[in-house]
Amino acid sequence: MNQADLDRATKALQDAGIQVKAATLAEKGSSGLLRLVDQEKQLPAQDVVRRTLGDDYVVALNLASSTPDWLRKLSASPMKLGLDLSGGVHFLLEVDMDKALETRMNVQENEIKSLLRKERVRYRSLPRQATSIQLGFTDTESLEQAQALIRRDFKDFLATTTQRNELQILQLAYTEARVAEIREYAIKQNLTTVRNRVNELGVSEPLVQRQGANRIVVELPGVQDTAEAKRILGKTANLEFRLAATSDTPRAATESFEFREPGRPVVELERSVIITGDQVTDAQAGYDENGRPQVNIRLDGHGGDLMNRATRDNIGRSMAVLFIEQRPVTRYVRQVIDGVEKEESVAAFEDERKIISLATIQSALGSQFRITGLDGQGESSELALLLRAGGLAAPMYFAEERTIGPSLGAENIELGIDASIWGFAFVALFIVSIYKFFGILASIALMFNIICLIALMSMLGATLTLPGIAGIVLTMGMAVDANVLIFSRIREEIANGMPVQRAIHEGFDRAFSAILDGNLTTLLVGGVLFSLGTGPIKGFAVTMSLGILTSMFTAIVVTRGMVNLFCGGRDIKKLWI
Repeated sequence: MNQADLDRATKALQDAGIQVKAATLAEKGSSGLLRLVDQEKQLPAQDVVRRTLGDDYVVALNLASSTPDWLRKLSASPMKLGLDLSGGVHFLLEVDMDKALETRMNVQENEIKSLLRKERVRYRSLPRQATSIQLGFTDTESLEQAQALIRRDFKDFLATTTQRNELQILQLAYTEARVAEIREYAIKQNLTTVRNRVNELGVSEPLVQRQGANRIVVELPGVQDTAEAKRILGKTANLEFRLAATSDTPRAATESFEFREPGRPVVELERSVIITGDQVTDAQAGYDENGRPQVNIRLDGHGGDLMNRATRDNIGRSMAVLFIEQRPVTRYVRQVIDGVEKEESVAAFEDERKIISLATIQSALGSQFRITGLDGQGESSELALLLRAGGLAAPMYFAEERTIGPSLGAENIELGIDASIWGFAFVALFIVSIYKFFGILASIALMFNIICLIALMSMLGATLTLPGIAGIVLTMGMAVDANVLIFSRIREEIANGMPVQRAIHEGFDRAFSAILDGNLTTLLVGGVLFSLGTGPIKGFAVTMSLGILTSMFTAIVVTRGMVNLFCGGRDIKKLWI
């Protein structure tokens, strides 16, 4: 991103009648930020900028912080708010199940052909038909031998035979149970990968959960850089390791690929895939002996066996690393709706497969090796991050992208504050009417309790949600419970004829065990809610648990301190309680 791009986008918005409040470029020029006067214009502004800049740029809706400079200099930042209070970004990702089946079948086809070559069974490679692998045989003996080997080692396939001219064709298709298993694995693997990538983004209180058979919902509350989030979450970042084709490789068994680095010639690679990125268990960015960036790869056991088998038999040949990325392409088509011709945008995706490394196999490789030929430290770090977070079992599409504005959140905050004020007022009125002067001290301690709770949440970086506000209101009642136990105990001791100072001392000491037991059981429930709940439920559990700790402190320490301040060391004959 450069200033010229930003100026071009700003001018396009102004020409479209959308007012721009400010346009700023990031320090390193990696992104730009356009602040709008009217928040309701975000969606049409996104469409205008996307049309202007094209598909080479990610145009996302942001909720950027507007903290004044003087507060930033004090290292102050806004409290983290949940999606229901601050707004944020909502993504609905759809997993391409057909691609998951195709990817798995590519690997299995390579293994089957490797087995037939090892057992010296002659066959002919044929183009795949729909979702089945095709192998041709010139004699019945070879066909039966191949069927026996496949039944022994590949039990997930259903085998059928057909005759085409003088060639006997063996068709292999997955069983229904295996298809269902692959689909389930794809959604679970992608769900895990998305969670890991969200953790890499450092988003607090995110929501990542499955929806239906092939969709994943991602909610990132208060995200400042949704463009980065969209880029990391949606990037396939998968790898394929393939052997370079030789002069005697059949033309039908090869594909041509370009290098990511411009100026290098096109290379012919075999269609057979050795391993893919989903068999990578660890990836770390580093440098080789010449100071050039590289990524150190570690494979799982099965991947290591496949890599070793492929390289030990092909020493001296070249092996390429293909980087697979899905690029969004926006097309505009004219449609007639209710007699009115409109131009609608249609989102599509296309695979971009380019070579990032081509090296000669010097010796048999195992489960650990390195990828070189990367374009700078940034690319090596990003590739390592994405592979470390986990490879996608199948590509994902952004079926829905929605930015939730803070307008509804502002109303929720206002209603939450009103509820807290009224709750505090009624609690204070009740306790003052019952316990007179001691009720006033308890109300002061209650106010201090709320201040401590909010300060503690801010220091710990906890996210405040609408259920969290409910937890704050609940904390007020729970905090007063402790004071009620203490004051009732003091009343009982005075009624039994105990001196005032002794009654105060005994009231605080003897009520402590009951307060501790009651709050401890509630704290256990809060821990269960936090461990089993998601999203807003966790927000409620955090607020309630922290509120228990602060209420115990204020009810026992702060209230007792104020009581000792006013009553300590005095000869009091009668107590208003």
